[in-house]
Amino acid sequence: GVSGVAHFSYDDERSCLEDVRFLLSLLPSNNRELPPSTPSEDPHDRLGDALLDLVPDDPGRVYDMRTVVEEIVDNGEFFEVHAAWAGNALCALARLGGEVVGVVANQPAAIAGVLDIEASEKAARFVQFCDAFNIPLVTLIDVPGFLPGIDQEHNGIIRHGAKLLYAYCNATVPRVSVVIRKAYGGAYIVMDSRSIGTDLAFAWPGNEIAVMGAEGAANVIFRREINGADDPDAVRRQKIAEYRAELMHPYYAAERGLVDDVIDPRRTRQILIASLAMLRDKHAELPSRKHGNPPL
Repeated sequence: GVSGVAHFSYDDERSCLEDVRFLLSLLPSNNRELPPSTPSEDPHDRLGDALLDLVPDDPGRVYDMRTVVEEIVDNGEFFEVHAAWAGNALCALARLGGEVVGVVANQPAAIAGVLDIEASEKAARFVQFCDAFNIPLVTLIDVPGFLPGIDQEHNGIIRHGAKLLYAYCNATVPRVSVVIRKAYGGAYIVMDSRSIGTDLAFAWPGNEIAVMGAEGAANVIFRREINGADDPDAVRRQKIAEYRAELMHPYYAAERGLVDDVIDPRRTRQILIASLAMLRDKHAELPSRKHGNPPL
């Protein structure tokens, strides 16, 4: 859980072997095969009514992204990778409509779901693994940005964040992303945004796709006006409300082409299954070369 070397750990041999068997049931025999498909008893068009209550409207409130994944995937079952390391990123194998997918998500329950060095490396490693074994990628986004701080800067957060960017850009498997709540700044870009080549991008109605949150943006843009006002706090609240209403309303992202559609959260499962079915025959050729040039 400290170094990220071990993907899984167990207290006893029986549970370890059980999970090894489960993991193997989700993987192809080699990189030239597709992951094994199984019939799903979980209806493809099952509505996730619980999703309306699982995610708070307030972008600052905490929730567990695992509960969202459980509601979307087949029978609520998923197999988390690196669960004890870099908890602000959630990586898991699951099935949607009987087909194996790799789920990459921000985890608001751990340091607000920010991307830091370890989370970027964890997600990049998982994206690369899924791409190597023909596993489609589903990315669930709720990210306030990269973690600020001298330690992160001095240890190369930009360089390590670029690993996730590279992994997504280099992946040729089907890629679908969903903005669950907020998506701010460069962290949104690297979470398989439209700008780095996701095949289909969706957003829930409460989405906020922006350079930063309304509070931060208003404080920067209207700084002089706020500081010069008789009642700075009242003007700040007014400017925040105006910024949110004009530039962060739910359909602004769709108007700008950042997402393909704003969807009913309850239909997320249905839409993901249909999207991945459409993308099943996707074929993307990488440039002819010995290898890429990843930001090691």
